[in-house]
Amino acid sequence: MPVRYPTVAGMFYPGQAADCREQVQECLRDAPSADFARPIRAGVVPHAGWAYSGPTAARVFAAVAAQGAPDTFVLFGAVHHWGVSRAALYGSGSWQTPLGDLPIDAELAAEMLRANGDLLVDQPHAHADEHSIEVQLPFVKYLFPQAHILPIATPPEVHTEQVGRAAARAAQALGRSAVAIGSSDLTHYGPRYGMAPAGTGEAGLRWARANDARLLDLAVQLKAAEVLHEAETHYNACGAGAIAAAIGFALEMGASEGRLLEYTTSYDAQPQGRPSDLVGYGAVVFF
Repeated sequence: MPVRYPTVAGMFYPGQAADCREQVQECLRDAPSADFARPIRAGVVPHAGWAYSGPTAARVFAAVAAQGAPDTFVLFGAVHHWGVSRAALYGSGSWQTPLGDLPIDAELAAEMLRANGDLLVDQPHAHADEHSIEVQLPFVKYLFPQAHILPIATPPEVHTEQVGRAAARAAQALGRSAVAIGSSDLTHYGPRYGMAPAGTGEAGLRWARANDARLLDLAVQLKAAEVLHEAETHYNACGAGAIAAAIGFALEMGASEGRLLEYTTSYDAQPQGRPSDLVGYGAVVFF
């Protein structure tokens, strides 16, 4: 069976088991146990190096863990590379993490392909150099050691919400307890990213925060199509497809609300000098 080995362990997060476990615990230390009237069906997490976005991502995983342990996490990933034109499953085998392997829910993958072969493909190589799902997996392995995963690379195309809904229907057909996670960073602001309409300094930081707020407001309202349009227009999400798919999954599972658990930026995490080049991070849950 195929094994997907880590590509950014030791860079985005610790590559050794003891260090990785310690860093997961550190990220989770200040994550509050939020109270929700209904089960969390899906969430959105950032995917930068843990020094910047790990504690923000941890808030979503901690909120899910407070409600129990799903059988499977459906992980919708951003697509940072050319050549992935539609949703691509990693449909069998396992993904290795420093804390141990996570097995693929191959039965769920097969059910998705059987019922929705026009929406997605089984294309493991789409995940070869992509970090957006990988950086979430130690949190899953640490908090949910018995869980399976289904990674899906999710470009921001018009059918993305339907991919999320298809995953939810497949999980329901198999009787799976499943939660979906969409992996996306937000505005990449500054000269380094070729996007600095308000210049650098505090004015640029305010502009980036406002740019992110529009997209996060749409996500919390579970407006998948509007999220895609907003990101295409204002460049405030690198994983808009992943967010839209997570919303589609949540809606199909009966979610009717979203909540922003935390918003921060790389500058807030590592404030050095005047704000210049920075990235936004949001933690959202749907229930």
